[in-house]
Amino acid sequence: MTTVGFAMCGSFCTLSKAIEQMEALSERYHILPIMSRNTYETDTRFGTAQSFIEKAEAISGHEVLHTIPQAEPIGPKGLVDVMAVCPCTGNTLSKLALGITDTPVTMAVKSALRVGTPVVLCLASNDALGASGQNVGRLLNTKNIYFVPLEQDDPVKKPFSLVADFPLLGQTIESALEGRQLQPVFR
Repeated sequence: MTTVGFAMCGSFCTLSKAIEQMEALSERYHILPIMSRNTYETDTRFGTAQSFIEKAEAISGHEVLHTIPQAEPIGPKGLVDVMAVCPCTGNTLSKLALGITDTPVTMAVKSALRVGTPVVLCLASNDALGASGQNVGRLLNTKNIYFVPLEQDDPVKKPFSLVADFPLLGQTIESALEGRQLQPVFR
């Protein structure tokens, strides 16, 4: 069975959507959960860190990887067939575009990319059409990086915000495993 590395970043308002997608994917794939330090340690009005950890571990049957040393062997040891970053923040997006590897999630992605494993980004960013826009463009043109189709979630109140269509994560993973970007990227 195909294994999906499921890396979660601190877009706290979308973590519940991410957990829903993890659960849906678990019906077809093995799941290896990974969390950024902020996601693993931060309680917010959207839920406690411990509740998200418990949900991820219950769905996957695996302990959440949450340190750089835990994430580093993912690529070389062939632990996943595809890496999904869901949700992917603008901060993580920018780090990936610039080759910065200083979190468990960026290390998991770097580790996967170094052996040619496809990476699917499920973006949730309030500045994807602003400061992070150049990084979206850069990663759209990067081999083995695929985006879950994006849309403006509130063009009037948040004109620079883009969010992935989370229910399309599974289809995007299937396309990425075939070396194709699910289209259209922008809806």
